[in-house]
Parts: sequence; structure tokens; C-alpha cells
Amino acid sequence: MITIINLAMQYGPKLLFLDVNLNLNTGNRYGLVGANGAGKSTFFKIITKEEEPSGGTINIVKNSRIGCLKQDQFLFENTSVINSVIAGRKELWQALQEKEKLLALDICDEETGYRLGELEQIIYDNDGYTAEIFAADLLVGLGIKEEYHYQPLGCLSGGYKLRVLLAQSLFNNPDILLLDEPTNHLDIISIYWLENYLKQKFKGVLVFISHDMMFLNNVATSILDIDYGEIRQYTGNYNKFIIEKQLISEQKLNEANYLEKKIAGMQMFVDKFRAGTRSRQAQSREKQIEKIELPDIQKSSRISPYFHFKQKRPSGKLVLKVEQIAKNYAEQKVLSKVNFTIQREDKVIIIGPNGIGKSTLLKIILGKIAVDIGSYEWGYEAQISYFAQDHHELLNENISVIDWLSKQVEDKLINSLRNVLGQVLFRQDEANKNILNLSGGEGARLLLAKIILEEGNILVLDEPTNHLDIEAKETLKKALVNYPGTLILVTHDRDFASHIASRVIALTNKGIVDFKGTYQEYLIRYGNDYLDSNWVLANK
Repeated sequence: MITIINLAMQYGPKLLFLDVNLNLNTGNRYGLVGANGAGKSTFFKIITKEEEPSGGTINIVKNSRIGCLKQDQFLFENTSVINSVIAGRKELWQALQEKEKLLALDICDEETGYRLGELEQIIYDNDGYTAEIFAADLLVGLGIKEEYHYQPLGCLSGGYKLRVLLAQSLFNNPDILLLDEPTNHLDIISIYWLENYLKQKFKGVLVFISHDMMFLNNVATSILDIDYGEIRQYTGNYNKFIIEKQLISEQKLNEANYLEKKIAGMQMFVDKFRAGTRSRQAQSREKQIEKIELPDIQKSSRISPYFHFKQKRPSGKLVLKVEQIAKNYAEQKVLSKVNFTIQREDKVIIIGPNGIGKSTLLKIILGKIAVDIGSYEWGYEAQISYFAQDHHELLNENISVIDWLSKQVEDKLINSLRNVLGQVLFRQDEANKNILNLSGGEGARLLLAKIILEEGNILVLDEPTNHLDIEAKETLKKALVNYPGTLILVTHDRDFASHIASRVIALTNKGIVDFKGTYQEYLIRYGNDYLDSNWVLANK
């Protein structure tokens, strides 16, 4: 389906990849992985012909339909949700729009009638009369209720708009499907639905970028790894890829060490007997040394950020007291009679079914949403740092990274800001990048830089891993484990929950469960695994 021959991509002196040769075949699902900036999104743009490669060619079977998840929801702000999905099949969408315009003109001449007939055929050929049913099935599967299907896309939040765009990319039944971080903003049920849809119903070539290890393991049949200036294919899921890549690296290193020792021994012989009776043997070994080729061990492009959270001073022993908090949106009850206290150095994860009010609870205790009933009180010397799930709300100024950070933490010297930005991988000129142009991962790392500099004694984090790559997730997890202050964390990441939590607060429709212990101990005691899709589906 896609044949890639000697592909190369370079921006100035920066080489992304060189001499890439791949065959991407129908029925296979390729997980594309690599460090931030390695060239994953660029690879997509080359396939869709949005960018020209520096060298080589990509051959795609003629008349293949390409579906691509794009972040251009603003094009459809005033279009109904269901029509935004149907717009994914361009020929059908254009025919439906033209038909609507012609009918609105109320002209009954021969030319208009002939054109309406042509449009009807196009609509029929593109399954136009069942389009709304298929679009609705996609939307429901991705967690968008039917009551929103005929409302403008603009009425949805950013996360739900991206779900609509995901449905749009699936609607066209493409031969080639390119998905960039498709699980961002999906709840666990929608992720499970998408996994099954891609494995059971999609029959074309799938190439997807994801930092979700569980999704990579469940969906990928092969991994395309961008590293060392190449794109190498590994058969199997992400776990198998990690083992195989590590094995190859170790074999290359062992081979290099063996050959270096061999060369050193031969060189000692040459140096010792170069001018003596054994000079001919020395010359022979010198020629042998020249013929030995050491394996090419390049430096990996994967770079991990460095997160280290300190506190200026500890908080009081009692950190937070929540009493009888309740919150309704219109007639929908979100929170009811929520009570708990949090002590200094607690590491609390808040879990529960989708829509139960986890993010709402965080916003209430931070004073961002008014409570209907009840109260909360922070303890002595509480210094709070907050990571919002939709962090683009904070990064909406026309301002550089360094200037934005300077406004957030005004008491810090410019050198301190640059040092921390370097730690989270904003190097040199990247500190001058406009924050409006930041990727999701860059935005998340910038907010974490702010939190590092604030040195608060309480971290309130709402889904901090959504946009982070695998390397960043791993270093953030270790930093939170080692953080000496108090942590309140909402996460859907089982790995985070399992390694970090010393306490679990589960929000349920019957009240809260406040368990003082690890996530594994909570599961043994209660068995309510809100981070496992099979359990969630079985208990809907």
C-alpha cells in the first residue's frame, strides 16, 4: 500500500532520518514512536504531501483514500457535530452542501434538475443515505451523546471537539489512516472502543503516534522507531520492541568491546615487533587492523527531561479539610456530600467513573468553581501548584516561553528560568518560541517547569501525562515518587497510580471510598478498578 524508498528529511543541519526503506502493508497497524522532535509528525506530513522530503520517494497505491486526525476543529465551529463527521468524506460532503444550496434557490429549470440528479448519484455512491447512522455510531462509541449530535461543534469542549475530529477521520473508511495521539482526551471506555474498532473493523494501513504504552501494546502489530537518524521496523507490540531494541543495542556494544580489545592486543604486537625479526608478522597484523570494521554505535535521539520538585518549606500537618461538598450542573448531580481530610506528605490519587466529578472537585478546592453546598479549608502554610488538564487555557497569550514563565514566577532570576527550561528540554532559542505554537507535550513540560520553580508544598495535578512522551512520563513518575510534599493526583494512567499512590479516594455514585494504602492494596480490598476498561465495561 505504501512503499518508501531511500527517504530522507533534513532541516538545515538537523537530520531527522536518512535512507529509510519500508513497505507498509494493508491489514497492519504501525505504532510510530520516537523522541519529541525526532520527526514523527513530519513523517505524517510527507505521506499526506504537506511537506516535501529532502530525498527519496513515497509511493502510494493510486486512488487510495487517506484519513488523518487533524487539530483543525475551528473550521467546523458552526457546523453541526454530525455534519462535522460527515465532512470527513469530502466528495459526499461537497455534494450534500451543493444540493442544499440548489434546493434553497428554489429554481426548477432543466440545468438545475440535471445537476441535482448528478448530485443524487454522488450521494448514493458514497452511502449518503446511511451516512448519519454511521456517523452517529462513531460519535456514540467515542462518548458523545446523541443529544449533542445536531448542535454546533462549538458547543463542545476542546477535548470533545477532538473526539469529533477522530470520528471524522474514521468516517471516510480510509485505505490509509494516520492518527496522531488519538487517545488524548478519551476516557477509558472510549479508548477501549477505539482499540476494538481499529483491530476489528479497520482493514487498511494504520500508522499512529502514541505515548500510551497500553494502547501501543493493544493495537500495534509493528513498531516504527525513529532513532539514530533512521526509521527501523520491529515486528510486534511495544513491549516486544523494547526488548528487541535493547538486545540489538547490547549486541552492538558487546561486539564493539570485543573488537576494540582485539585491536588493542594486535596493536601491542605491532608496536613491539615492528622493527624486529617478526616485522613481517607485525605488518600482517597491521593490515588486519585496517580491515576490521567496528559496529556503528550512534547516540540515541531520545532525551529525557529532568523533573525535580522541591518545597520552600513544609506545610502544616493538616493540609486540606473537605466537608459535605456538593455540586450540581442544572439537574445533573456531579458531587454529593464529599468529606475527607488530607495530611502532610499524603500522595492521593482520585479515581472514579467518567463524569463523576474528579476534575470538578479539584477546581472547587482551588476556588475556580463555586461550591453549591459544603466547604473546604486549606491548612497552615499551604502553597499550592496546579496542573490543569486543559492547560491551553493558561497558554493563550501571544508571548514567548521565557517571557510567559517570567510572568508566572516573578521572583526568579532569568538564569534560573533558563536552567529549568533546559531541564525540561527547551534549549537555547526554543525558550523564545511563541507559546501559541507549542505542541501539547511542550505545553505540558512548560507548566511543569512553572511548578518546579514555584517550589510549592502541595501539587494538585489533573491528568498531567496526557501529552507527555514515554520518556517524560517515566521521569515525571520518579519525580513524584521522590517529591517530599503532598500530592493530589487525578490520572487514568495505571502505571502512575500503581507506583505513586499512598492513598486512594474513589468517587462513586454512592459516595466516596477513602482508602489509606497503595493502589494494589485498594484493588485487593475493593476490586473496583476504574483504570481497567474490562472492569469499567462490565460494571456500566
